[in-house]
Amino acid sequence: MASSSVAYKCPNCSAPLDFKPGTQKITCEYCGTELDAAAIEDLFKAKEAMAAEAAEKQDEKWDTAVAGGEWTAEEAESFKSYTCESCGAEIVADGNTMATECCYCGHAVMLPSRFEGMLKPDYIIPFKKTKEDAKAALKAFCEDKWLLPSLFKSQNRIEAIQAIYVPFWLFDSEVNAYAHFRAEKVHIYESSDEEVTETSHYECLRSGSMAFARIPVDGSQKMDDTYMESIEPFDYSEMVPFSNAYMTGFLADKYDVDAEASVPRADKRVQQSALDVLRDTVEGYDSVSCTESDVKKQAGAVAYCMAPVWIVTTRYQDKPYTFMMNGQSGKVVGSLPYDMKKAVAYGLLAFAIILPIVYFAAKWLLAD
Repeated sequence: MASSSVAYKCPNCSAPLDFKPGTQKITCEYCGTELDAAAIEDLFKAKEAMAAEAAEKQDEKWDTAVAGGEWTAEEAESFKSYTCESCGAEIVADGNTMATECCYCGHAVMLPSRFEGMLKPDYIIPFKKTKEDAKAALKAFCEDKWLLPSLFKSQNRIEAIQAIYVPFWLFDSEVNAYAHFRAEKVHIYESSDEEVTETSHYECLRSGSMAFARIPVDGSQKMDDTYMESIEPFDYSEMVPFSNAYMTGFLADKYDVDAEASVPRADKRVQQSALDVLRDTVEGYDSVSCTESDVKKQAGAVAYCMAPVWIVTTRYQDKPYTFMMNGQSGKVVGSLPYDMKKAVAYGLLAFAIILPIVYFAAKWLLAD
């Protein structure tokens, strides 16, 4: 009968552990960590059991086929498509709304085309914020920005404000997750005339089942993913079944990233969210790091939703700046220019304040 052996690794530095005869301790010759033999055996058995249980779970695929529906001929006839001659963005509008300029690049030539190649959304989150709300939010966003050019703060710098429904794929899934965390507690105390730092190391195993609903992934390449994630969350309790009536007077972005192509981003968000849930249960330590994890999803479903976004385009020194506001909550995100002259002036002022303090402090220390 073949024999097998288990090589235990130090939970502190991952070097091999050796049994120390006469002490019933397992020690690491590399970092000096000392562990109780029975405790380390129980730890590794528990770790192996959790890992084996997680490995038995199957990672199921998302059911992307259920996302969206088909338009009736009458519904399709009520919409028009426009394509930007400059950046290629495709915008959808109802029959009474005309897209006169691109909400992404500001180009004034929008070519009309036949409405086709787009699934009917399952849900829509209606707009709550108005154009005036968007203007006020941008003004508030620019306040207290010391390095912002003064001219940029003027409302007449705004070139365009457009309300647009952005396509989102909403992912639902049940998840089984396992994680191995390494934690530390640091205790610093005085001994004789020296400071002693004592570090205790802990191995924390966590596993659990959880469910995630409506994890959003935007379906537009033109929309900056970082911006879209930054204006989250949307309140999905206000989400309603899609109706053409909510589109009246508004534009909609035609998705160019379908549900299947959005799966990698959804997987990443699910995995990170699951690990965050497990990580939040490891409390009372000075530092915690994840050394091993396994996340498996089950019963994954996908829905297609249109979410409200205000896009504000401004221009400063011939450079465009785009801001986005959550059309439901009013949360704003965007990048701002900075005034180099102000930056230099504030830098010199700070230097002028700090220099005398440093001078007199050094003079006082040298005098002692």
